[in-house]
Amino acid sequence: MREAERGGIYWPRAVRRIYQAFFLALFLAALLLMTAEGIRRLPVAWLFHLDPLSAAVSLLASWSLTAALAWSLAIVALTVLAGRAFCGWICPLGTILQLASWATRRLRRGPATEHNRWRPHFALKYLLLAALLAAAALGAGIAGLFDPLSFLARSLGSGLSPALHQLVGTGGWRPRIFIGAWLTGLLFLAVLVANRWIVRWWCRALCPLGALLGLIARASIARIRIDPARCAHCNRCATDCQGADEPFARHRVAECHACLNCIAACPEGAIGFRAFAPEDAPHGGVSLPRRRVLGAAAAGVALVPLFRASTLSAAQPGPLAIRPPGAQPEAGFLATCVRCGACVNACPTSALQPALGEAGVEGLYTPVLVARQGWCEPSCLLCGQVCPTGAIRPLTIAEKGWTLEAGQGIRIGTAFFDHGRCLPWGMNVPCIVCQEVCPTSPKAIWLEEVDAVGRDGRPVRLQRPRIEPGLCVGCGLCEAKCPITDIAAVRITRIGESRETGSSFRLGNRGQLP
Repeated sequence: MREAERGGIYWPRAVRRIYQAFFLALFLAALLLMTAEGIRRLPVAWLFHLDPLSAAVSLLASWSLTAALAWSLAIVALTVLAGRAFCGWICPLGTILQLASWATRRLRRGPATEHNRWRPHFALKYLLLAALLAAAALGAGIAGLFDPLSFLARSLGSGLSPALHQLVGTGGWRPRIFIGAWLTGLLFLAVLVANRWIVRWWCRALCPLGALLGLIARASIARIRIDPARCAHCNRCATDCQGADEPFARHRVAECHACLNCIAACPEGAIGFRAFAPEDAPHGGVSLPRRRVLGAAAAGVALVPLFRASTLSAAQPGPLAIRPPGAQPEAGFLATCVRCGACVNACPTSALQPALGEAGVEGLYTPVLVARQGWCEPSCLLCGQVCPTGAIRPLTIAEKGWTLEAGQGIRIGTAFFDHGRCLPWGMNVPCIVCQEVCPTSPKAIWLEEVDAVGRDGRPVRLQRPRIEPGLCVGCGLCEAKCPITDIAAVRITRIGESRETGSSFRLGNRGQLP
């Protein structure tokens, strides 16, 4: 890189801003276009495939790596070449946090060099990375809770998007209402507000992807280099530093975002971005005592059995933990799902919701089907098409099988009737809505004609619904359309799902129903 142009525009930094705007716009467009038409025209999940943290967690947790995540090797190569350029040039969350930091710059008191100084708690992200990777080695893919791409997609798709719909209206679109949207949005807003005190605090202190790239960046070819003969020690290089690497002191290459702000700010032209520049600070400028790293990894290992010890855990998921069609068996699903919310955002009926307690602590923010919010459309395949890790495999219409002969495709659960709440069963009131909307062929819900006697002694001809479990696929349409508006008289549970043999029907310890 050439030196800063005094009195002019430093074009490399201008190019970096163009790249940031492009990738942020691309990410927002991908979230918006997670529709059948958008998926046909654009690779909407491509940005998620650039994530080396998702690739590492998937490899550790499931010993498998989807071909799509091989794209993450390009980011690894970029990091070896130019350090944490992903953080400074590509990451959409980093761009938003940089904008938030710029917008709140006048609220921070004192000189900018004080705001941008290194703080010991910035090493927390490396310890968090160690804990998350250790948990992944035990099959817990909880790293997605902190991964910046997953965090941003989840925050915008199932947090701020519903709030925006409530504020300005839906404009003809289906209202988006998500479980825990207030919590998801509040966490995102808290991360934004933190920039009022510390520039890009999330990136500096918590981001495990940044920590992973920082470790790789210690071997980077190109890095910042200060010419001591020309440096006037004015410290202007720290004014707009995004990574707190303090180039005026001992350059922390593991923390440098390659934003080039220091080069543009130097009035003496003493700073350059050069290949094979000598390392100013050992270990990339971040001290990580082995005892702390091992302690963090041990904490990650200890958390996994604690998560699974709850009654709504991976070993014994609760009855509400209904997974989308094509989802892996529960252990593999929890290992590979990065909690990005792409499937939740793509679901056209809002049937998929981010789990808060339905799937246990380990399943936090994984997708679950909540039929009272919507239903799984028989011809819809979007969730598997947008999943970046293969936690939900892409299906064809034939594989899903819901538009074909019933009983031949994937089953995600079974409907059960609550006779006390069902109008024909509990109140002798005619109603056949569930049978009318049942999409299978032949219908899984059939009607039994009976003659009942009312309180006044007059006969009432009723059609009471019954379920044929071998034909039910668990789509949830009957529960979604049940006219009992609070707790439906027919409800879907994961019993009978085809991905887990342990969830089939049992009669004591002998035999199974179809």
